[in-house]
Amino acid sequence: MTDPSPATEIALPQRAALARARVAITGELPGSPERLLRDAGHDVVVRSAASPATPEELRALAEDADALLCTLADRVDQSLLDAAPRLRAIANYAVGYDNIELAAAAARGVAVGNTPDVLTDATADLAMALLLAAARRLPEAEADVREGRWDDWNPRGLLGLELRGARLAIVGAGRIGQAVGERAAAFGMELELVGRDDDLHAALGRADVVSLHAPLTPATRHLIDASAIAAMKPGAILVNTARGPLVDQVALADALHRGRLRAAALDVTDPEPLPVDDPLLAAPNLIVLPHIGSATERARAAMGERAARNLIAALAGDPMPWPVRLPSP
Repeated sequence: MTDPSPATEIALPQRAALARARVAITGELPGSPERLLRDAGHDVVVRSAASPATPEELRALAEDADALLCTLADRVDQSLLDAAPRLRAIANYAVGYDNIELAAAAARGVAVGNTPDVLTDATADLAMALLLAAARRLPEAEADVREGRWDDWNPRGLLGLELRGARLAIVGAGRIGQAVGERAAAFGMELELVGRDDDLHAALGRADVVSLHAPLTPATRHLIDASAIAAMKPGAILVNTARGPLVDQVALADALHRGRLRAAALDVTDPEPLPVDDPLLAAPNLIVLPHIGSATERARAAMGERAARNLIAALAGDPMPWPVRLPSP
């Protein structure tokens, strides 16, 4: 998960309230977003399939909708907006919103909201869990037990990185990055917060562990590329719980095969889901999870509630409580 950088805010045209609107939800969600929307008097259509909607399915769902509740797996682009002329509000069930073409939404006067704050702790917890698992080589150790490689105690076996005194570079110091820093400080790690105006490569060269929390933008795509990895301290660990395209996975796989990095731990990949035959998965010392940063009962339920309340406000003609700032058309 990421803390996105805001775009320039514009004023959307004032819309009259819709007492009874058609709301499309792209999948079944935890919590009670459907109930909240129905209690507000709206008609709700929920796509029942568990897999992400295809572009064709998404267009069919949204074509006569006044509001759309979507997830980060749903691409909301110009073609979808063209197919949904009644649409006046989009609630993204996520903090990030790189799946939505904000300029296209702004041009049509479509309000966009997200779900900040409520998944901060869940994502920070997972980032710390990945950091610990990679530093102490937990997947290797667990596999040794299950696969019969647990011999007598070996003083040189499975040596890992001790966190106290190790340096953590947090790239993207928004809410989630700061929450990771709080957790890492409790383990005695030295922290360096790296913002957009800081010297990234210099910070990478000082860090024993790098944790990514930057938003995905054209400027941050492949932020960690071959040159960035070459700037990292030999034997460093890379953790990514933000967005997969922040990392050049070809360069990462090469660095892991060469032993340039100690390990990498990823909750996000490019693409998602990652094909089982993707070359990245053949790299050693790699942990990959299926994008579960916000996957706690509390966080996911709160996300659904915030998404629903964003739409309820917009359909009432009011500002969304958790709006995304839109660029000038």
